Order: sequence, then structure tokens, then C-alpha cells
Amino acid sequence: MALALYRKYRPRTFAEVIGQEHVTEPLIQALKSGRLNHAYLFSGPRGCGKTTSARVMARSLNCAKGPTPDPCGECESCKALAPDGAGSIDVIEIDAASHGGVDDARELRERAFFAPAISRYKIYIIDEAHMVSSAGFNALLKLVEEPPDYVKFIFATTEPEKVLGTIRSRTHHYPFRLMPPGVLRPYLEELCGREGVAVEPLVLPLVVRAGGGSARDSLSVLDQLIAGSGPDGVTYARAVSLLGVTDNALIDEMIDALAAGDGAAAFGAIDRVAEAGHDSRRYANDLLERLRDLIILRQVPDAAAKGLIDVPEEQLTRMQAQAAQLGPATLSRCADIVANGLVEMRGATSPRLLLELIAARMLLPAADESGTALLQRLERLETGFVPGTAADAPVRPQAEAGHAQRDTGPAQRAAQDAPSAGTGREAARAAAAGAAAHDRAGSGREAARATAPDTSGPVRHPAAQPDVDSGPPAADPWTSAEPARAPEPVRAAPPARAAEPTRTPAPAVPAAATGDAAAVRRSWDEIVRMVGRSSKKAAAFAREAVVRDIDGNTLVLLFKHKIHANGVENDPAPLMEAVHQVLGGTWQLRCEVGGDPRAASSRAASVAPASAPPRNTPQKAAAPARPPAPAGDDWPTPARVGGAAPAAAPPQPTGRRAPVVDDGPPLEEPPYDPEYDGPPPRTIEGFDPGDEPTDEIVDAAVARQTTEQAAVESLRRSFNLEKLD
Repeated sequence: MALALYRKYRPRTFAEVIGQEHVTEPLIQALKSGRLNHAYLFSGPRGCGKTTSARVMARSLNCAKGPTPDPCGECESCKALAPDGAGSIDVIEIDAASHGGVDDARELRERAFFAPAISRYKIYIIDEAHMVSSAGFNALLKLVEEPPDYVKFIFATTEPEKVLGTIRSRTHHYPFRLMPPGVLRPYLEELCGREGVAVEPLVLPLVVRAGGGSARDSLSVLDQLIAGSGPDGVTYARAVSLLGVTDNALIDEMIDALAAGDGAAAFGAIDRVAEAGHDSRRYANDLLERLRDLIILRQVPDAAAKGLIDVPEEQLTRMQAQAAQLGPATLSRCADIVANGLVEMRGATSPRLLLELIAARMLLPAADESGTALLQRLERLETGFVPGTAADAPVRPQAEAGHAQRDTGPAQRAAQDAPSAGTGREAARAAAAGAAAHDRAGSGREAARATAPDTSGPVRHPAAQPDVDSGPPAADPWTSAEPARAPEPVRAAPPARAAEPTRTPAPAVPAAATGDAAAVRRSWDEIVRMVGRSSKKAAAFAREAVVRDIDGNTLVLLFKHKIHANGVENDPAPLMEAVHQVLGGTWQLRCEVGGDPRAASSRAASVAPASAPPRNTPQKAAAPARPPAPAGDDWPTPARVGGAAPAAAPPQPTGRRAPVVDDGPPLEEPPYDPEYDGPPPRTIEGFDPGDEPTDEIVDAAVARQTTEQAAVESLRRSFNLEKLD
């Protein structure tokens, strides 16, 4: 019967122990100098050589030519302690997982005082030392602290923090570590050569990954593959199917799909993963490892030579090409998405669905509002990347899109003439040229309107033309109760003056200003959320506003209370920045208060004449207007008691009805005054506060007496009860 590889090739000396030079070299020096301690503690993960090193240490101590770091292998002690030896009566190995009680510790303490039979030292190797109970450690405490000269203790554990502190402080602690792939892979190749088994180059990285840095686990996996190999040796296909790892072809297919922006190829790879019976979680984990390797290759081109990546030469060439196709921002974002997806897959009932959602998130950076997605999109623009799908095409605002559909000027023709499959820089240049052509065309049309004479009689205002794309304007919640103004007859416009030779160009009007205020109202929630990111106070004030109108590039906001309007006017920067980011362009702000006479008069002065066709209805007389209130006052001027009402202003000969003026906010809801302390205290003539108790004390006593009398009277009427003194 064949012996297991991890037993067959167990190290016999410290020189054969690999990957633990930080432990073996100090022990070799201690053996050479003779400075030996009575107790040692070996700790570290499983399968990294703790128990093997303890046996080598016992063999070195009891060698006939020792203590020596190189046992002779010829004396009785060396032969008995060899990996294939029968063992020594003076080297006692105890499994603390099954012998960790206080009775076992007492038995060990009683036997420790007997001298060794044939060897130099009596050595106790206590494996899984963290399983010893507290009472057992306490029973061993005095023996470990002051043992006989011929007694040595070697504790081996995977959890040194669970060893009693008083025991740990009396030992020399040597921590073992997991073996790196660069050390473990050549060792496995050497063992395969000794066994005479052919192994494909792609198999050993799978074995190292399955072993997780543990030499014993890696040897067990390799032993299993060798046992199931055929005449051709250990093949990659057999190793993939037996170990359950993901085939590199499926991972390469997903990486190539991400580099090309091909959604069909990405979801096809996921479908083949499911058809092959692979675990979706394992596939996501392997994909994350590949993204990690690509990030390292992107930053360290010679990562394989430095030992940062352990892959065959053929796969390394393919991974270098993939790292060149994917930028650092794309790799970092994809790695974050896969890492978060692995957390979401824990306990999921449909891992494949989550894997498909992970692929969709990686392919659609435009659907993500995070900073990494923005960096990936900028990276695509810099490299001129054009994805395979139209999912990344920017969506234009609704108001701007409707305006662009009505405009058939040079801007659209320049955009149509631009190459459809060009690079990002060419598309940017074409868009800039189209915008410049659109501005020149708009300036020409404005100049033509200004210089054209009026020859058709009544002329309508351009702003009154019906908009085919925009719906009816939203009703104002606080001013919709005003009576409708009677339409006035349309007058013929005077002939326009000739255009001046040189005119200062008007400031750019945002796209949303060309339509009505409904488009801005639809985006107001988004604007308020963006304001909240920079200033919670400004967002609270902006949330109370209603977009009343758009006057050119001026945004008119209507507030119900003046305190909210003042809050926005005192600090308009956060709101203006948010409006610029959402709507674009350069804006100005004007705040109005519902019911403010000054705001109503300013609105009446800024509203253009109505352009509706004349009706056969008589025009009513203009209502008298009240003079504006002084600055800083929100309330109408009250009439004096017993006096005459305030004089009404004479009607203005404007030929149209004067606007109806609101009387301000209702009296039941006055503005908040932080300095108001309530009405003054009531004074009674002839009462001296120094002679009598205060009003508060009198009122409290009276209230308490009245309540008690009422309760007694109620009990007397209901239950015929009497109060006992």
C-alpha cells in the first residue's frame, strides 16, 4: 500500500523544512550554541510544519552526536524518531484535544519526574495545546515553570491566544506561517519528478490555490490527482472537474466581454458556467482573483518575476493583454462590484441571478451615480472607447430634447454630419462645432427679427405661440385663486428700429428657460436633493419654494413665508450651484412671497401684455391699487380706528385692468418672532405684591383646592360617600 505523500516526504531535519526559515534558522543556532530552553511554543495555521518541527527538534536533542541541528540518522534514537520509525519511549506525543483534562495533567506530572530510559532528554510534545482546560494548565504550571533538567516541553497550537498566559510566558514562542506559492510550487514539481508522474503546467497553480498555502493540504490534493490520473498523467481538464474550480476559458471570456463592452458575450459566459455545473459563488470568487491579478499587472508589469503573481507563461501573456485593454478605473470598479456581490450571495436562493446582476452593473457605468463609475466613463472618453451597446448614451433633459426636435438649424446638420463611430475626442469636437453653428444661427435669426419691418398689422408676442411639446402649465398653489384678467385688444406693434452695427451678445439662456416652468418643477426634487448634499439648511428653505415662472434666465421662486425667502436670499450659492448642475446654463434668482404686495406689483410690472385674440367683451374699470408697504413689512397697512381709510392710488392710464393685490398672509398665522415673550402681566390697582403671595402660588393653591372639592362632590353624588377628616 502506497504511503501518503505528506507522510512519505515529511522532513527529517530542519534543512528540509521549506518556507519557515524565520523559525528554523534560530532553532539551528540555538542547537549549535547549546542555549536550549526547557519549553517551546510552536503556533501557526494547520499544515505548515508545527508538529513536524517538534519531532525534528526531539530527534536533534536526543541524537547520539547531539544536540545537533543535523541528526546522524544512524543511532537508535534517530532511527526510532524517523518518519517511518517505531517511535521512542522517551518522546511522548499527547493529543490535547482528547487528553486535556486535569486528570491527564496530573498523570503527566507524576511521570515527568522519572528519568529517561535510553535517551538524553524526556520530551513531551503536546499537540493542539489550546484544547487543554484551565484546570489542566494550572496543574502543569509548576512543572512547566521548574521542570527537571532532563525534561523538555514542546507545545503546538493553532490558537496561541487560548493558551494560558502563565504557560505562554514560560516558553519560547515561534510563529509558523503559510507558505507562499513561489516556494510551494517548485516543491510540488520536485515531488512529481520523484514520483515519475507527468503533470500539465496549468495543474500545479490549481493545486497551490486549493491548498491555500498549507503544505499538507497541497500534498493531499496532489496525491488525490495522481491517484486518479491516467496514462497521460494529470491533465488540466481532469483537475478542473475534480477540484471544482472554474475553467480559465470562462474567466477569459468574461474579461474579454468587459473589455469590449459586449453584454451578449458576458451573459453567454454566465450561461455556460451554469451549464457546466459550476458554482456561481466560486465563479465570482475566481473572477475577483483574476481582476486582482490584472490590477497588479497594470501597476507592476514584472509582477510575475517579483513573485506577486503565480501563473504559467502562456496565461501570463494573455493576462498582460487583458490588463492593457482595461483601464485602472474600470478594473477597480469591477473588482468592487464583484466583492460586494460575493457578500450579497451569502445565503442567496438564486446565485445565478445575482451573478447576472453583477455583470450588468459592470457593463453599465452610466447607470451608477458613484465616483468610480464617473471615473470609468471619463476613462472611456480619454481612450476613445465605444461600447458595443447604446446603454451608455447620455440622456438629454426633456425640455432640451423637445427644443432640439423643433430646431432644424445648423446644429443638427453638424451633428448628423459627424462620424457615428469616431473616437471620443472627434465626437466632442463635432458637438462643439454644432453648438457654435447653433449659436451663430440663433444670432442671425434674432437679428433678422429685429430688422424686419412690420407689414401685417396685429402682431403676436413670440412667447404666446403654443408649444407643441409642452403641456399646460402647472397651476400655482398660492396664486391660482386670483381672478382672471380680462383680455385686452392687441395693438399693432410700432415699426422696429434698424439694427445697430455692433451689439453686445446677450447672455446664454439655459435650455430649460426656453420652455415653461413645468420642466423645472419636475426637476425640483432632484435640485433639492443636490442642495442637501452641501447644505441641509439651504435644502430646508428650498423645499418650501415653488417654481412660479422663468423670466429669461431668472428663476422666480414663490414662498409662503418670508422667513424662507430670506433664508434663500441670504445664502443662494448652494441652490444656484445645484440648479446649474441639473439644468445647466447661468441663472439668476428672484424670490417672491405669496401675498406680498411688493411681489405682486413686481410680477405685474414684469409680465408681458397678453397676446390672446380680442374678444367682444367690454373691458372693466381698473381696481384701485394700494400703495406699497414699507421695506421689511409683510402685513398690509391697517386703517386707523375712527379715521378714514387709506387713500387709494389713482388708476394708471395703461389701458388694461390693474392687477389684483393680495392682502398678505392670513392673520391666524403671523410670522414667527423670536423676541416675543407674550402679553405683559396684568396689574391690579391697590394690590401690593409684598403683602400677599404671588399670583402663581395663589392660582396653584386655588386650582388644587377646586380639583379636590370637585372630586369629593362627584363621589358624594355617585356613590353617597362622605369624606373622612
